[in-house]
Amino acid sequence: MLGEYLPILLFLIVSAGIGIALLVIGSLLGPRQPSAEKLSPYECGFEAFEDARMRFDVRYYLIAILFIVFDLEIAFLFPWAVVFKDLGMQAIVAMTIFLGILVVGFVYEWKKGALDWE
Repeated sequence: MLGEYLPILLFLIVSAGIGIALLVIGSLLGPRQPSAEKLSPYECGFEAFEDARMRFDVRYYLIAILFIVFDLEIAFLFPWAVVFKDLGMQAIVAMTIFLGILVVGFVYEWKKGALDWE
């Protein structure tokens, strides 16, 4: 029974060892030059340690949500691409319609200016 799982166990041990080794080597040999720019908030849209009731720009969240929506929709292409040769014409037409709707939505968001950061 152990012989069946030995390759999987070996793979997990080797991959964990490589991951840990890379983290240790990076922390030992990596440059440590903190600056004001490196220590500042990164892509948060507003200062992180101010009053919680302050007004903030919602454009950051809008772009993040649009990225997630379009990114997840593209993820539907991977299973379709794996079985592409086994699919009939009906599935190809369905995917073409799906991609067309996705492109129309993207163009709509682009024309409305939702992707512009001013």
